[in-house]
Amino acid sequence: MRRLWALPDTEGESSPAIALCNPNGHIRQAALAAPGAAALLPLVTIRCADWVAPVREQARELLRSALPDTRPEILAAVTAVALRTAHRQHGGFAHELVVAAAREPGAVDALLTCKDRSARRLGHRIAVEQGRFSPARLAEIAAADSDIVVQDLCANAALAATPQDDQFFEPLLGSRQSRVRAAGVTALNRTGDTGRATAFLADRSGLVRACARWVLRQHGIDPVPYYRTACASPGAVAGLGECGTRADAALLWPLLAHPQPGVRARAVAALRALGADEAERLMPLLDDPSGAVVREVAVTLAPSAGRLPQAWLRERLEADRPDHVRKVSFRLLSAHRSMARLRCFLDLLDDRDPTLRAAARASLARWAPSDAASAYRALPDEDRARLDTLLDRAAATVGERRVTVLRWYLQASR
Repeated sequence: MRRLWALPDTEGESSPAIALCNPNGHIRQAALAAPGAAALLPLVTIRCADWVAPVREQARELLRSALPDTRPEILAAVTAVALRTAHRQHGGFAHELVVAAAREPGAVDALLTCKDRSARRLGHRIAVEQGRFSPARLAEIAAADSDIVVQDLCANAALAATPQDDQFFEPLLGSRQSRVRAAGVTALNRTGDTGRATAFLADRSGLVRACARWVLRQHGIDPVPYYRTACASPGAVAGLGECGTRADAALLWPLLAHPQPGVRARAVAALRALGADEAERLMPLLDDPSGAVVREVAVTLAPSAGRLPQAWLRERLEADRPDHVRKVSFRLLSAHRSMARLRCFLDLLDDRDPTLRAAARASLARWAPSDAASAYRALPDEDRARLDTLLDRAAATVGERRVTVLRWYLQASR
């Protein structure tokens, strides 16, 4: 409230502002009848949703009579309060009354610059409905505003307009926001500028790439050949994975050795999207120096995690390995068979990495597979002895009770 509107300079517990916040309904009602109550419209707006009916009715009458003469900047603060209290049981009255008053020209201007996000959004929505902005101005707001709701609102309104100048969408194309760029690329369909649309086929945003492909296809142009000849950037590689075929994997496998980490990561994702990934060929990339590449490899290997060699994954959990490799190896071992998971969790209970340590302890608390006993019996004697030793050590960390429960799972069917 103080951030949106400065309270009048009244001090003491008897001031109307403080009285309007008093828990006693009689005091709140008396404050509404005080001479200075009309200067406290944001607080009066809150009282319009008061749980005491007489207070509520008196506040509503005061708000209804005072709104026509309210200055735009105060009306903006009142609007912000009405929007925030609209969800209350009796908040609909003030919301409806204030929103109707906010449609006046001077009020809209104040809403557009209001500090409150909801009030700014309402101001832009009203301005768009009233046609106060030209398509070019809508495009400029969409490209420059920091609020994603205002961006979408103005970008969509700009696209729905029929401007005389087809260059109105230029600010949209240069925006840093992917949704705004996508709107600008969509507008290229109107002008038939397929050359400009082609330049966005390799955009970093999947949404923008999809819009660029749509524009080209509307004009009878297949975007796939472009991707096949230009897959040297992350966006182009991703685009090939989005619209290529399984046969395009031959173009993607060599990119796993590309010097740019972004290209390598997108190549892994593209192979996965085309259903052409092969676990054996991707496993070496789990040691890639780029965390982005390793994460994409982990996502690709996750469905076949149970077939990955346990010893190979445990190697990558060693303390001398990079953190991103250790975390991904933990994730893959967590999707492995029951005994591999149990050993992984027990190994990391006192790990130096707090994230891995916390994840191991939380996972161990949830570990309760139905095949625990049979899998435990099937272990070689050496591995079973190793697991028993780890369980003994775990008591100091997770407690004897939890270790007893774990041993019960391992011996339940005996």
